[in-house]
Amino acid sequence: MAVTPLKILTLLPWPDWLALAGFFVAWIGYAVFARRRSVSSMSLLATTNHYRHLWMVQTTWRDVRVVDGVVLQNLSTSPSFFASTTILIIGGLLALLGTSERANALVQEIPFAARTSAAVFDFKLLVLTGVFVYAFFRFTWSLRQYTFGALMVAAAPDFRVFERGEASREEFADRAGRVLGLAAESFNDGLRAYYMSFAVIGWFFSPLVFAVGSAGVVYVLFQREFQSEVLAVLKS
Repeated sequence: MAVTPLKILTLLPWPDWLALAGFFVAWIGYAVFARRRSVSSMSLLATTNHYRHLWMVQTTWRDVRVVDGVVLQNLSTSPSFFASTTILIIGGLLALLGTSERANALVQEIPFAARTSAAVFDFKLLVLTGVFVYAFFRFTWSLRQYTFGALMVAAAPDFRVFERGEASREEFADRAGRVLGLAAESFNDGLRAYYMSFAVIGWFFSPLVFAVGSAGVVYVLFQREFQSEVLAVLKS
């Protein structure tokens, strides 16, 4: 039997569609808001980008850049770890789709959990899987960008070349710092997806919990990126 758009729309009650739409509006809207607000009010990412630029400036003064390679390797371990973990999560969710009827029955045993059909439960699992698929792509892209940054540091001219004025310290620091900043931004996007996945988990209880969870996650993200104590220390 063919699946028509009308059947897809009638798959979920309208409160669920509203909660799902609010989830994506909150996620995408906050990402746009954070990027624009960081121009006037330094976010945690923008502040650390300043330190990345200073780091690359210091790199141009070093004769031996072993410490820079060690730091870059340590930074790349985080996206590598999360990418590997995300693959396991995606595999678990896909396996759960094969036993969705039993999983749905188990969820319905939880107090206050929504009573839904197996098709609706599968749809919610697919949305949750999609969130982690997005996170996987962002983590792996972050890992690749850290690799590009390591190549730039390894290919940097000797510090004597900078001293003779044959290469610009600021130009190198701007390019290399920007690449590392983009890697950090991709990693940050992946972490946001992890945070937002907790809101999707609330959807298995009710659309109200889903909506409140989406708003709560956005609030937590805002507090950490714009009003956290570590940000105040970094800006001081």
